[in-house]
Amino acid sequence: MKRNPSPLYNQTFDLLVCGGGVYGAWTAYDAALRGLKVALIDQGDWGSATSSASSKLIHGGLRYLEQFEFKLVRKTLSEREMLMKVAPHRVWPLRFGVPVYAQSRVGLLRMKLGLMLYDFLAAGQQAAKRHRFFNRLHFAERFPWLNNQSLKGGFTYADAQTDDARLVLELVSGAMKAGAVCVNYCRLTSLQESEGRAAGANIQDVLTNSEYQVHARQIVYAAGHWVAADSHSKDDCLLTRGIHLIMPGMHQDEALLLTAQSDGRVFFVIPWYGLTLLGTTDTPYLGPLDQVNVEKSEIAYLLSAVNNYLQTPWTEQDIIGSFAGVRVLKQDRQDADGSSAAAPSFVSRDWVLKTAADGVHYSIGGKLTSARQDAALIVDQVCAELNIDAPCATQGLLFPWTPLHAQGIEENFSDWSETIQEQAVQSGVDPESATWLIRRHGCKAVDILHSIKQQPALAHRIIPAAPFIEADLMHCAAEEMVVHLDDLLRRRIPLLILAKLTEAELWQIITKISGIMNWHETRCAQEFARCRAWLHS
Repeated sequence: MKRNPSPLYNQTFDLLVCGGGVYGAWTAYDAALRGLKVALIDQGDWGSATSSASSKLIHGGLRYLEQFEFKLVRKTLSEREMLMKVAPHRVWPLRFGVPVYAQSRVGLLRMKLGLMLYDFLAAGQQAAKRHRFFNRLHFAERFPWLNNQSLKGGFTYADAQTDDARLVLELVSGAMKAGAVCVNYCRLTSLQESEGRAAGANIQDVLTNSEYQVHARQIVYAAGHWVAADSHSKDDCLLTRGIHLIMPGMHQDEALLLTAQSDGRVFFVIPWYGLTLLGTTDTPYLGPLDQVNVEKSEIAYLLSAVNNYLQTPWTEQDIIGSFAGVRVLKQDRQDADGSSAAAPSFVSRDWVLKTAADGVHYSIGGKLTSARQDAALIVDQVCAELNIDAPCATQGLLFPWTPLHAQGIEENFSDWSETIQEQAVQSGVDPESATWLIRRHGCKAVDILHSIKQQPALAHRIIPAAPFIEADLMHCAAEEMVVHLDDLLRRRIPLLILAKLTEAELWQIITKISGIMNWHETRCAQEFARCRAWLHS
């Protein structure tokens, strides 16, 4: 993946997609596979906003059953099953525990009925994925760090996990392979119109400040929360902020779904790269769209909520990293003063496509899990406008980096990954890093192992505290359209949120990649300054 903006200029595209998050990436990938001439741009890095600030889950959304959103849950559960089959490196199983206490808002019987419905809506899933009940003693043994006072028992159920930023990156890679022109750090400044219809866009290369015209027969605006800043769609949007905290690892391969005692909101405790992802919050957001911060009050809320369940409470000193993102929700109705008529947690996570009078299509709302299905509907609409008969090609299609597809081998993924794991360990990679290498890169892990054969020292971890190796760092810097250091250390390899890097360690990383990135001394200093704030956040 190389950044090359020149093919954008003085061409006419069938489709220009503005926004390189999960919805924009799926839309560009789908359209390119259908044979459309596609351009995809983002004013920042791929997945640099909402799409890399999720809870990293591919799930049906158990809590949405309380809101009777059965259609949405069935849709996302179906998508979860399909994604695990076509992209086992990118989407992997994760079981969740749900403790039930004497004072729990949802008791054992009601939780049992809810999980039975969840299993029913996931029709066709294997029996091993269905929910299970554990009595008080056995549930406490399964989650020994949980407070077991007044514990009545608990359940486990199946969902799935991903790395959201790398999911987006893989889709962009697939779109490029299918012929799309994909350029990050490229901003739409205004639309071009012809007879009252959008006919293209004026764009600016953020890196050079050069301005160009892109001609496009159709335009999709899939810009996440930036959709709320557009006059055509702002009245349909409700923005909420969600934060996550990175906490010490629990030495547990199962997650927990818990309920905050203060307000009844659901939150998660999720294993993530050997650590723990705690989140999320859901509060109305009216602040700047380009600077979304983690607030002290939200940190206090999450720590208070989780400490009601822990035998050993967490404090702010235990926080390793944090991040915040803004969701754009489809707003169905408003109070007279323009505020939402429902609390954010009860606003639907469903999605809608709105087409403005000038013909621009706006993607509003949605979920990481269901983005592929929604993007297919976007491209259906685009094809209808273009009088092109081309069915969706992404349903059941193996991902671009799925090993069975790219390597042409016949073993199942489990056998393949076991083989690659053994090869990695034999090359000097520690087992945990080898597991994550496969999940992060799929078939491209083979190329990374080849580089280790050439330079065995690349098998070592970048820093001891995180399961990322030097060869991974070099590969990402060279092959994954990195422009800035935070592209590399926040999204390609999330070291900035998974480790308390020192300034010396940050400089060491810059020194290692400066040759690959062709950064001179001044540029290295600029990139260090750009990331320094993360070290003290």
